[in-house]
Amino acid sequence: MKITDFFSLLGGLALFLYGMQMMSNGLEAAAGNRMKQILEKLTANRFLGVLVGAGITAVIQSSSATTVMVVGFVNSGMMTLQQAVWIIMGANIGTTITGQLIALDIGALAPLFAFFGVALIVFVKKQKVHHIGLIIAGLGVLFIGMDMMSSAMMPLRESPAFVELMTKFSNPALGILAGMLFTAVIQSSSASVGILQALASSGLIGLSNAVFVLFGQNIGTCITAVLASIGTNRNAKRTTIIHLMFNIIGTIIFTTVCILTPLTDLVESWTPENVAAQIANMHTLFNIVTTLLLLPFGVYLAKLATRILPERKEDVADVMHMEYIRPMEMKRDTQIGLSAIAMTGISKEIKRMLEMARENVDRSFQAVKDGSTALLPEVREREDYIDFLNKEISKYISKIMVNESNPKDSQYMSALFKVCGNVERIGDHAMNICEYTKHIEEQGIKFSSEVLREIDEMRDICDKALTVLSQVKKESSFTIDEIAGLEQQIDDMTEDYRKKQVDRMQQGLCSEEGCIIYSEMLTDFERIGDHILNIGQEMGMGKVGA
Repeated sequence: MKITDFFSLLGGLALFLYGMQMMSNGLEAAAGNRMKQILEKLTANRFLGVLVGAGITAVIQSSSATTVMVVGFVNSGMMTLQQAVWIIMGANIGTTITGQLIALDIGALAPLFAFFGVALIVFVKKQKVHHIGLIIAGLGVLFIGMDMMSSAMMPLRESPAFVELMTKFSNPALGILAGMLFTAVIQSSSASVGILQALASSGLIGLSNAVFVLFGQNIGTCITAVLASIGTNRNAKRTTIIHLMFNIIGTIIFTTVCILTPLTDLVESWTPENVAAQIANMHTLFNIVTTLLLLPFGVYLAKLATRILPERKEDVADVMHMEYIRPMEMKRDTQIGLSAIAMTGISKEIKRMLEMARENVDRSFQAVKDGSTALLPEVREREDYIDFLNKEISKYISKIMVNESNPKDSQYMSALFKVCGNVERIGDHAMNICEYTKHIEEQGIKFSSEVLREIDEMRDICDKALTVLSQVKKESSFTIDEIAGLEQQIDDMTEDYRKKQVDRMQQGLCSEEGCIIYSEMLTDFERIGDHILNIGQEMGMGKVGA
């Protein structure tokens, strides 16, 4: 093999990987948000989960990317471990689409694809068309890279040392190990399978040896998810264990079958003249059959992952969860007293959520006073938790209300539902206030001592009102007057501070940017007061308390 052939091989590999990246970026840009929404709204239905996992991975052409996303959803509490099992199974099927595209052997049209895609990017201004152009150009670049690699590797057929190396892959253990290591390095099974197809197209390896490398590649692709799970919670780490188990079990099954039966010859007979298609078909067969075999045992895979990585008390706090509610199927024949237990749990959960909102309001005013974004990550993380609790509590209340026949309890549940929504809105306004620090820090805005005093007063009265709400007990004689009085103070303070702001503007004592931010903050302050009053009214009418 000449040095120029080696350069061509590296260039072809670069184009192949870059083409894959272009396609993935274009597809994700065109459908990325919808893809995440589908995953977030996923039900526990195993068949739907597999279909969604396969569809999403076919779109972004990377099972690793899908699995990493699933790890993130499990880590945030938006997806359960069992839901993740079905997505991972589907992802392994979806990743085979790249190999099937390569097997189509449309290399002669590759330059045309690249030209047409680039033309769309360069000459059309619409963003959506740019995404489509990126996909088409990426496909063309991918095939150009494939052709370059195949041509560069042709001379290796005359190299006894390289041919001998390829024959060593007839040993299943060596083949699997080679596939694992290579895929772990480039972190993409689609890319490593494509390179294996290029080797096969050059006549350097046959299907009988390539299958074991192929099976190892399925295990190697798990490394990306393993890396993504570093620093995540226990459940997210279990997701990567399930991904590993799926591919290891599939590899054991298919390696045994290929050794003991003529499966390789059968797959080869489907497309005898196209070795790239043979590899693509075996890859697809591996993932579909493994999914069908393990589909009935998905729940047990999740349980096994939990046994391998058991829960630790210190890990529970890191996961978004409901502390006082244990979701259950609410049926007409539910046991007596279940509704009362559920309502008590909901009330306590909302109090927990209210405390988080109170902390965020306090931190947000402090952040603005400091003029620093240092507290922004903490506030954002707590806001995500508030949103999670609002979503889960609201779903749980809706499920209970469908089966609630007692008018008094129905009124109580309706009040809880409204309180939950208002607490979430307080969290939103606190987040707005904290995000103003980005502009304050970027533009170097400095508030006067008078404004800083006003910020302190806003923080104090919000804290007082939210503390009053959080200390309400169901059996206490709750009166709305105290909360209404505090809300009126907030309105009066807002009006007073706006007048003072106008005076400062007229005297030229504040910058335009500072005035805009302070005005927005006063609006959020007033809105917080409104939602506090709404909560107080619902608590007074519905007697909501812990």
